[in-house]
Amino acid sequence: MTTFGAGAMTNSIGEIRAADFLMVIGSNTTEAHPVIAMEMKRAALRGATLVVCDPRRIWLADFADHHLQLAPGTDVWLLNAMARVIIDEGLWDADFVARHTEGFAAVVEAVRDCTPERAEQMTGVPAELIRTVARAYATTEKAGIYYTLGITEHTHGTDNVYALSNLVLLTGHLGKPSAGLNPLRGQNNVQGANDTGASPVFLPGYQRADDAAARARVGAAWGVPVPETPGLNLNQMMKAVAAGGPVRGLFVMGEDILVSEPDVARLEAGVAQLEALVVQDIFLTETAKYADVVLPAACFAEKEGTFTNSERRVQRVRRAVNAPGEARPDWAILAALFERVSGRPAAPGGPAAIYDEMAGLTDKFAGISHARIDAEGGLQWPCPTPDHPGTRYLHADGPARGKALLVGVRPKRNHEMPDDAWPLLLTTGRTLYHYNAGTQTRRVAGVTDKQDGCFVEVCPADAAVLGVGDGDVVRVSTRRGAIEARARVSSRVARGRVWMPFHFAEARANLLTVDAGDAVTGTGAYKVCACRVVRAGG
Repeated sequence: MTTFGAGAMTNSIGEIRAADFLMVIGSNTTEAHPVIAMEMKRAALRGATLVVCDPRRIWLADFADHHLQLAPGTDVWLLNAMARVIIDEGLWDADFVARHTEGFAAVVEAVRDCTPERAEQMTGVPAELIRTVARAYATTEKAGIYYTLGITEHTHGTDNVYALSNLVLLTGHLGKPSAGLNPLRGQNNVQGANDTGASPVFLPGYQRADDAAARARVGAAWGVPVPETPGLNLNQMMKAVAAGGPVRGLFVMGEDILVSEPDVARLEAGVAQLEALVVQDIFLTETAKYADVVLPAACFAEKEGTFTNSERRVQRVRRAVNAPGEARPDWAILAALFERVSGRPAAPGGPAAIYDEMAGLTDKFAGISHARIDAEGGLQWPCPTPDHPGTRYLHADGPARGKALLVGVRPKRNHEMPDDAWPLLLTTGRTLYHYNAGTQTRRVAGVTDKQDGCFVEVCPADAAVLGVGDGDVVRVSTRRGAIEARARVSSRVARGRVWMPFHFAEARANLLTVDAGDAVTGTGAYKVCACRVVRAGG
């Protein structure tokens, strides 16, 4: 949003297959986005250059031409070194930079000390490999970058995204098919939630909450004034709850924060002391066990509405079965609460009318409606008029921002580093068989048969030093807590690093993670913390 003027995938999933260069960074695509990973594999098998940048040897690396196994949290070193090569060797698109960007001098200055040799020392990626990848990216027309939480879940996650944006802008890989910068959303309607304004700083359609004209427009439609002051982001809210205030009540909807949030033991103590906790979900989650009120919600197959996927495609969701018991669709619960709180009736109509209201407040969605999707299929925003076909890739007429912003960022240290007491570096993530906090997938027998418990990956060399064998129960501890899990001795992780999933409530990885957040977005630093591993009972 800051650098280009739109916060979404610049390109479409269908364009992946036609790409000639794909760089995947901070994304375990095969396990977290398997449909998109299939398109990447097709491109690679057709002959596209596939580069995977990840501290683990993820499955997708088996299809890659190059696996850049960088140290966790050193992304800016790697990306700045690539930018340095592109600038030094005259591979940057001088015409595009002059016509469509600002801030070039700041990037030149910021990457000055990030030589490939220096980056090799910090990341562990060979300098010549950095040069090879930078040259291939800069000189390939259909070159796309794909990233997700491995880039953003750091205290410097925003810097990581800026550094990726810099590469796209330096090379002019924007506003073209099979190119651009493409964040892969972590859950099925993350993009839709952002689009509708589920954010402390944005109103629907990414209208800024500090824009007086936008507040007036939205306030007129809603019949209430919109506050001038942005609210708290998630990380700020969770810290306030853990500290015992000033947040004294929470409404938690569709999220199991006592599994998914970092430093969760401290948060759990704060949740237990809340004056009011309301949980709206489809099952009794770990968080719901502390709730004063549980509002039973309908699941995806029991309601009408839309989901918007990573490529900005708004798709219809249709009820297949009736909701059980007293469960209601989320919108109906919120409408009933509105009536009780305000003393006024909610606006008539259901999901279609709600979408029409949002579409009427922002040009991006003005041409989209349930009726049109039912007739034509999913539509990609921006779609400003009822006869507009939707937008396959963004910025074809130049950056939405006007001039895109090049941001000079310098590498920063991780919030927590290994030492003698905590000698290993822990990072967390997702697996193919389970989804987020496991609220749904851990209740499906066929899935739990495949993966029924937590595990921690340890490289063979570290396992030998620790006296740990494959399948042994180990105790993983950090400054915040400890859990027990089965060891999986695996060459997927490098020496000095361990990895584990966070789906398992009985072995919550987020008892271990640190609650430090990104300075801009507040996103938690799930990907880096110092730990130690010992045999259980040892």
